[in-house]
Amino acid sequence: MSRTSNRADGDIVQDFLSVADLLEEPQLAQLYAYLAREGEATVQNVMDDLELAQGTAYSYVNRLVDAGVLDVTDDEQPRKYTAREIDLTVTTAAGDREYTISPALIDAVGRRETNSDIDTYIDRHGVAGLATALTYAVARERGEVTHRLMAEDLDISPLAAEMILQALRPVVLEHYGIGEDVRHDTEEGANV
Repeated sequence: MSRTSNRADGDIVQDFLSVADLLEEPQLAQLYAYLAREGEATVQNVMDDLELAQGTAYSYVNRLVDAGVLDVTDDEQPRKYTAREIDLTVTTAAGDREYTISPALIDAVGRRETNSDIDTYIDRHGVAGLATALTYAVARERGEVTHRLMAEDLDISPLAAEMILQALRPVVLEHYGIGEDVRHDTEEGANV
């Protein structure tokens, strides 16, 4: 669901509204992230792996299909579903900030249900704040910033910065492939 300039404005608005549902409802975000990670799954897989009741799983899957962020990949029973790629950039009205809505951000929102640090951060700073924190988390894993620099830049406490960076680390490692390079370098350094 990448957006380019040749898309009709109505399509872009509809896509944004569909993605907004994911950002507002952590359970939907969690389901989308699961399917993006798995590649393809049945509703039974969703029920088993996400521990959802049958009615809830079907309801969520149907909502995301209707929203256009999931595709049915196999019409035979059991149907299989896959997540569409999402890469949507939103610019503030003032034009001074851009936020990229990506599978990584949706995954982070989905973890709100199971991670109190992410939940608290969203309560205090909103999803836009979480998107900014995710950018810092990627930079930190690359060794480009520290939690203290993030805290200073965002005018939050160093403790709050460290907590959200730690909470977002699994998302960064999963979506950006940074951890393998860091672990490999660390292992080589230990062997020298």
